[in-house]
Amino acid sequence: MHDLLELAISTADVAGVMLIEKRPADLRVAHTKSSPTDVVTEMDQAAEKLIIERIRASRPGDAFLGEEGGAAAGATGVRWIIDPIDGTVNYLYGLPDWAVSIAAEVDGEIVAGVVAVPTRGELYTAARGEGAYLLHRDGSTEQLRCNADVPLERALIATGFGYSAQRRARQAEVLLGVLPRVRDIRRAGSAAVDLCSVAAGRVDGYFERGPQEWDIAAGGLIVQEAGGAIGGLHGKPASAEMTISAGPGLYERLHDLLAPLNPERD
Repeated sequence: MHDLLELAISTADVAGVMLIEKRPADLRVAHTKSSPTDVVTEMDQAAEKLIIERIRASRPGDAFLGEEGGAAAGATGVRWIIDPIDGTVNYLYGLPDWAVSIAAEVDGEIVAGVVAVPTRGELYTAARGEGAYLLHRDGSTEQLRCNADVPLERALIATGFGYSAQRRARQAEVLLGVLPRVRDIRRAGSAAVDLCSVAAGRVDGYFERGPQEWDIAAGGLIVQEAGGAIGGLHGKPASAEMTISAGPGLYERLHDLLAPLNPERD
C-alpha cells in the first residue's frame, strides 16, 4: 500500500508540473464529450499518457481506468483510477481549482489516493487506515480533519453542475431547496478539489449529481481518512447518480435535506 501511495504521489507531482510548465498559450479543445461545454484539451490527453506510462514503467501488470480513455486490463489485482485534469474548464480558462487525481484500488477497494492541486502548491494524500494529509509546497505536512457536528444552517456546502441544459435546470431546482437551509454555497469546478476541501475543513459538505468514478476515487478516500463520510442516497455508494460528502453529524443532515428534493432526477 505504501509503495502504491508513493508512486501515486510522485506521479501526480510530475504530471502537475508538466501541466503548468507545458501549458500552451493557445491551449486548444481537442474534442467534446457529453455536450459542447464538456471539453477535453490536448493537455488532458498528454497528462493521462504521462501518468499511465510512468506507473506502467514501475508496475507493468496493473490495470488502468482513465477519464480520457486510458482503460486497460491487468493481472495483479491492482487498478489505477486516473483523472489527469479534474476541472478541465478551469484549466482551460486559467482558473486555479483543477487537480490531478490518482487512486490505487486493490481487489476492488481503494487503498491509496492522491489529489494534486498544482497551482496552489498542495498535494492531498491518504492511505487506507492511516489518515489523510496535506503536503505543502514548502515541505510542511498537515494532518486533515473534517469539520464535525456542524449545524445545517451554519454549513458551507460545495456543489457542482452537469453539462447538459436539462440537468442544470434540475440541479438549479434542487439548489433552491438547499440554499435557504445552509450558510452558503460554493462552486469550485472540480469534484476532487471539493472533496479535499471537505477533508481539510475548508467547506463543511459537498453534494453533486454527475461525478464519475475517476472524479471521486482518490478524494473519497481522503475524506474518509479525514474522519468524514461519502456516499449516495439511502445507503447507496457514491456514484454518478448522487455523491454526498461531509463530516460526522452533518453528513446525515445533508442527506436528509437532499433526499426529499429528488436530486437524482434529470
